[in-house]
Amino acid sequence: MKARHRSLRLRLLAVTLAWTLLSVALAGWVIQRMFRQHIQAQLQSELSIHLNQLTASLQVDEQGRVSLSTLPPDPRFSHPFSGLYWQISVPSEGTRFAQLLRSRSLWDAHLPDVASDLEPGRDVALQAPGPDGKSLRMRLREVHPAEGPVDTLILAVAADEALWVEPVSRFDRMLTMALGILALCMAAAAWMLVGFGLRPLVRLRERLSALREGRSDRIEGEFPMEVQPLVEDFNLVLGRNAEGLERARMQAGNLAHALKTPLAVMANAAQAEDPALPRLVAEQVEAARRQVDYHLARARAAAAVRVTGLRSPILPLLQGLVRVMDRVHAERGLTYELGGVPGDLAFRGEAQDFQEMLGNVLDNAGKWARRRVRVTARREDGELTIHVEDDGPGLSPERAETVFERGRRADERTPGSGLGLGIVRDLADLYGGWARIEAGDLGGARVVITLPAA
Repeated sequence: MKARHRSLRLRLLAVTLAWTLLSVALAGWVIQRMFRQHIQAQLQSELSIHLNQLTASLQVDEQGRVSLSTLPPDPRFSHPFSGLYWQISVPSEGTRFAQLLRSRSLWDAHLPDVASDLEPGRDVALQAPGPDGKSLRMRLREVHPAEGPVDTLILAVAADEALWVEPVSRFDRMLTMALGILALCMAAAAWMLVGFGLRPLVRLRERLSALREGRSDRIEGEFPMEVQPLVEDFNLVLGRNAEGLERARMQAGNLAHALKTPLAVMANAAQAEDPALPRLVAEQVEAARRQVDYHLARARAAAAVRVTGLRSPILPLLQGLVRVMDRVHAERGLTYELGGVPGDLAFRGEAQDFQEMLGNVLDNAGKWARRRVRVTARREDGELTIHVEDDGPGLSPERAETVFERGRRADERTPGSGLGLGIVRDLADLYGGWARIEAGDLGGARVVITLPAA
């Protein structure tokens, strides 16, 4: 039952069918009301015509006898209790009328005496009981003959309500049947429309099944414009996951290869019972630790790239690194300048990765600087550009690129593993940035790092 409530098809069908039934019911009510009003207006118009004919045929002689020059032509006035009646009367006592003439359709009955404020030239329409207790629609008119002793005549025409109720009932039955057929057709059309509209989602489910079963590595095919962005984003995620998996495999292979040499050296030394084994083990453990730290930094950065909302202000991080560098190179009296770093700049990534990159760059600059290391930063087109330059001997363009290779050092006499600047470039690449070395304004080398800004 829960799955059924979550069905998009059933939701669409339920809403469509409910709206269809509501629309059909509302349309039926409006049409029925309009037809009823039309029939009633037509009946009143017919009664008015008969009343005009009766008025035109009215004659009163000098003795006060009332007659008609011609009888109303409608044959229903001649059939007893046909439902259409006319009557001519005069006011008698108060509001009662004394009947003078009537239609044959009234037979021995008469139209009811109805108290009304009749005025010459003004018709009155009303409803009253008639023969056999049937309800009548009546139209009355007060006439004052120009000649004869009769002062006032009351002309009345009436029609049985069945004359308009029966057509309305027949129309209601036909309308109900027609609207019922229309509702069924609209329901069938809604079913087909929902099925056709959801067909791309069915194809998408088939493509996902193929993806899950390993028959495809991405969602193939063209989809409607409302679904296509979802498919493209999903394929993008699949591509990134594949790249991450391939990167993880490569890193695992690199780490295994990097650890293989220290382990082999320690194993050989242990078998040969080398007296320098403790020192050798310490050196190789340190090499292994550096390799593990390097690959862990890459893995952490690769995961951080996929996290949104990261924001790391860089000035506090640089200030902390400078304090560390002051202690590391305390005997040399170096000066680290941060005046060119605005306080509002922030890195869109992990603070630890930023410290890893800039720590290696600042440490490398401190090894080669004579007196000064200057750090500047700016934001441009959504990117952070950070310059770290020293007043040391600098590097030739040929050697500037090789120092970013893992395990390579600018000077073998300088202590280090050769992993520092390699980590810098690798982490910058993972964040979509880059790193390079060029000639600086202080006479030494300048390391330029570009990273995404927050």
